[in-house]
Amino acid sequence: MTEQHKFRTESDSMGEFQVPAAAYYGANTMRAVVNFPISDLRFPRSFIRALGQIKMAAAQTNAELGLLPEDLKIAITQAAQQVIDGDLDDQFVVDIFQTGSGTSTNMNVNEVISNKAIEILGGTLGSRKPVHPNDHVNIGQSSNDVIPTAIHVSALRAINDDLVPALQQLQEGLEGKSREFMTVIKTGRTHLQDATPIWLGQEFLGHAGQMERAIKRVRHAQEELSEVALGGTAVGTGVNTHPDFAKSVCAKLSAMLGVDVHETTNHFQAQNTLDNVVAASGALKTVAVSLMKICNDLRWLGSGPRAGIGEIELPEVQPGSSIMPGKVNPVIPESVCQVAAQVIGNDAAITIGGQSGNFEINVMMPVCAYNLLQSIDLLAAAARNLDEQCVRGLKATRKGPDMVDRGLAIVTTLVPHIGYDASAAIAHKAQETGQTVKEVALVETDLSPEELDDILDATTMTEPGLGGVSLG
Repeated sequence: MTEQHKFRTESDSMGEFQVPAAAYYGANTMRAVVNFPISDLRFPRSFIRALGQIKMAAAQTNAELGLLPEDLKIAITQAAQQVIDGDLDDQFVVDIFQTGSGTSTNMNVNEVISNKAIEILGGTLGSRKPVHPNDHVNIGQSSNDVIPTAIHVSALRAINDDLVPALQQLQEGLEGKSREFMTVIKTGRTHLQDATPIWLGQEFLGHAGQMERAIKRVRHAQEELSEVALGGTAVGTGVNTHPDFAKSVCAKLSAMLGVDVHETTNHFQAQNTLDNVVAASGALKTVAVSLMKICNDLRWLGSGPRAGIGEIELPEVQPGSSIMPGKVNPVIPESVCQVAAQVIGNDAAITIGGQSGNFEINVMMPVCAYNLLQSIDLLAAAARNLDEQCVRGLKATRKGPDMVDRGLAIVTTLVPHIGYDASAAIAHKAQETGQTVKEVALVETDLSPEELDDILDATTMTEPGLGGVSLG
């Protein structure tokens, strides 16, 4: 038998089970591998890292509380550090679609850390001596409070370290384009129809404002996620845990992560719901909607180059057609729109998962964790890529300014002078004849060319208090 096909017989609370001889995971994990051959989806690196951090902080705390011998603490801490560093990632083999509490993954981590610590201390893999996965690695914990805590901790760090910086980068890029385009006048659009003039820079200012508010929304999501369930153990009562355990572990996690992590003030809601996760996902969905709106605007504004709107030029990053030479498509915005669709779908799954709590536990934690972390990662990558490969290279064309005088909605500023109905008649005649509003107004009104130049000056229509009529 080759080395890779060798097995060891290991025992857990249900009896004996065959485990690959070289594996750091044990019988409990192997049962889950056999029970859940559902997909190729596994928890991401960020989630495994969070579990390692929780187990490390727990070991240090339990030693301080006199519940764990110093030598075992040292070995568990060293093993947990390898989990944190990703050295043991190939040992986390349980499918996302597993027991709804995530118990299989909590035990996967307990067994890996236990066996690695046993190896560090010179023991035999699978012996559960001198480090037991439940009695030592899992002291003061339950899957029911560890897994939701890991969801919060991993998402909290991903938002802080990845998503917020990416959104800030995109906001800065859009603000830069807003300043650059603030001298480019164009026709505004409502309902995809001509509206009163606007600066191209004002449109981009709106996009930058979306990102500014997106950051505020995900910061609020961080507040939701900073409250963790640790300390509630099985059903929220804290059975079998020291009263100071959770507070100490949270302090250590805060120091590790550089963000606030604190024990919930109500363990029963923290364990029987995923309300914080649902709220955080809602914020991510809103960010996705904002990104889709921005990208659809970019696609419309860059449409053409000859038969579309064509008021901006998007960077040409790759050929757009296998059959039409010279065609270039808005592929970066298209990719972001697909990310947005995925995040919106993830939110739907999380919403269903969030309402699947029964009494003292929610039973869709793994799939909610996976989708939440995927949404954060996708949004961060998409926002950063949108800035770097699209926004930075945007250019304004002459098409917007050249069409302003031919726009019909500039007739709006005639209303205070000749009334709505007369102004509407001028707009209709301009549309029918192909003339400009000014050309028709010269014939249909008593206003002089100089007065019409003043009233129909597009630049005065772009700021409050202007527009050819005094608002004072």
